[in-house]
Amino acid sequence: MDSSEKKQIIKLKYGEIAMSGGSCCCSSECCGNTGTEEISKSLGYSGKEVGSVPEANLGLGCGNPTAFAELKEGDLVLDLGSGAGFDCFLAVQKVGNTGKVIGVDMTEEMVEKARANALKYGYPNVEFRLGDIEALPLDSGSVDIIISNCVINLAPDKEKVFRGAYRVLKPGGRMYISDMVLLAELPKEMQENEDLLVGCVAGAVLKEEYLRLLKEAGFAIEILAEDSDISNRQYGGLPVESLKLKALK
Repeated sequence: MDSSEKKQIIKLKYGEIAMSGGSCCCSSECCGNTGTEEISKSLGYSGKEVGSVPEANLGLGCGNPTAFAELKEGDLVLDLGSGAGFDCFLAVQKVGNTGKVIGVDMTEEMVEKARANALKYGYPNVEFRLGDIEALPLDSGSVDIIISNCVINLAPDKEKVFRGAYRVLKPGGRMYISDMVLLAELPKEMQENEDLLVGCVAGAVLKEEYLRLLKEAGFAIEILAEDSDISNRQYGGLPVESLKLKALK
């Protein structure tokens, strides 16, 4: 598969998720019958957070970036791959009325769902833009903080994602990421597996490469947490790791 084919597969699947009301960032085999609320709590969301905008919580992601992002009143926050807006709505509660949150997602159904959620729950300072995180639709030096939750692994060209993130951040800006990385190369057949692609595995890169691309984009990196046990808990022993990090411009 080339990059355009991968993006079309991802758009189709996540469009279906938006319409159906939820899944998880893994293959159906590892999701089992676990509900979105249970999934979210296992990823670090509180019961209050899970219940705050239930329509926006689709059980996606591999962490809770708003829990470790140092958000404050007045910040302008960008969410890379915002989905139905769950992390955006949690972020805006921290940045307040003087702040703003912008979510970017390439799936039309997700953006439509997120906009509807913003209207329903009265969040005028949350904006959702249809766009590709490899070509961010934002001005340079316009954002205080970037968050992203298990989405960059889906992007075929991670170098473009990181360079774009660096571009739109203000000097001294920070990026907080929760994502999946590989601990070993996947066999070719797994790299071409559509379920593993939309499940945050086939599109992931080796941890060393992920960190190298961030550094080459200009970021100083601090690893906040690593979880290799997730490999057995949720991914059937595949060589993956959940990585949480802070990147400083």
